Amino acid sequence: MRPERLFFFGEHAVVYGEPALVASIDKRVYVSVNLRDEKISRVYSKEYDQAAKFKIDKSHPPPHLPQIFKPVWTVCKEISSLTSLHKGFDISIKSEIPPGAGLGSSAAVSVATAAALNVCLDLDLSNSEISSIAFGAEKTVHGTPSGIDNTIATYGGAILYEKGNMKQVKIKTEIPLVIGNSGVKRSTAEWVGKVKLRKQRQEKIMKPIIKSIGLIVMEGLKLLDKNDFRSLGELMDINQGLLEAIGVSTFELDKLINAARQSGAYGAKLTGAGGGGCMIALSPEDRQKQIADAILKAGGKPIITNLSQQGVKIE
Repeated sequence: MRPERLFFFGEHAVVYGEPALVASIDKRVYVSVNLRDEKISRVYSKEYDQAAKFKIDKSHPPPHLPQIFKPVWTVCKEISSLTSLHKGFDISIKSEIPPGAGLGSSAAVSVATAAALNVCLDLDLSNSEISSIAFGAEKTVHGTPSGIDNTIATYGGAILYEKGNMKQVKIKTEIPLVIGNSGVKRSTAEWVGKVKLRKQRQEKIMKPIIKSIGLIVMEGLKLLDKNDFRSLGELMDINQGLLEAIGVSTFELDKLINAARQSGAYGAKLTGAGGGGCMIALSPEDRQKQIADAILKAGGKPIITNLSQQGVKIE
C-alpha cells in the first residue's frame, strides 16, 4: 500500500520555477497481486468501477485499457522484463480516496503495484528502483511528470520541490486536516493552460502573484518547523486569495473553503490544479468532525486525515 498526496503550498507557481510543498496523507491505495497460470493479466478496482484484461507483449498499452490501468500495464511490463517468468497477474486495487480528487492517485497506484509485484516475484527491488519504475509508468498518464508524485508515494512525508530538485522535509508532529472533495472532475493540463494564457495577457500583474506564492512556500516551511498552526492557516488563506486571483478557484471550492473557515479551521485553500477537485482545511485537533460536517452541509465530501510520514509498505 502507499499514501495519497496533496499540495500544501505552491500549486501553479511551481510551473514557473517557484518552490512547492507537497505532503503525503494517511489515506492510501492498496494493491494485491497473485500470479496466474496464463499470460493474460486481469485488473479490477471497485472504487474506479473498472475491470480489464491485458497482455504485455506489445510496446504500448492496448487502446481499450481504461486510463487508470495504463500505468499498471507499464509497471507489469517493466517488472516482468526483470524476470524469466512469463505469466500474467491478478491485480486488485482498492483506494481510500475517490478517483478524480486530484490527490495523486495514478502515482499511488503505480507505486503500490510495483511494490506488490516486487514481493510477489521476490525481486528485492529497492525503494529507489520502485520509484523509478513508477515514474516511467506516470509518463503513460501525464507525458512529462515532475517526479513529485511517485517520490512522495514511495517515501511519504513531505517534499520541497524547486526547479526539478526535491528535498525531503521532516514533519515533526501530526497535522490534522480535513479534505473536502467538490465532486467536480477537471483536467490538470487544462487549468495549467488557463493560467498560462492569463499570465501571457497580464504578465506584469501575474508575475508578482506567482512570486508571492513561492514566498508563501518558504515561509510555510518555517512555520511547519515551529508547529505554528495558527500562522500556517493564515498563510493558507493568503495563498487561496492568490489562487483566486489567477483564476483557478470555483464557486464549489469557495463554498467548502468558507464553510471550513466558519467552523473553526485555522485556514483553508484549494489543493492541486483547481477548477474542481479538492480543498484542504488545517484543523485544531478537536474540530475535525465539526469542520467535516460543515463541508458536507456545503455540498462537499469530507475526508478527515493527517499528514503522514509513512511511505510505501507491505501488509
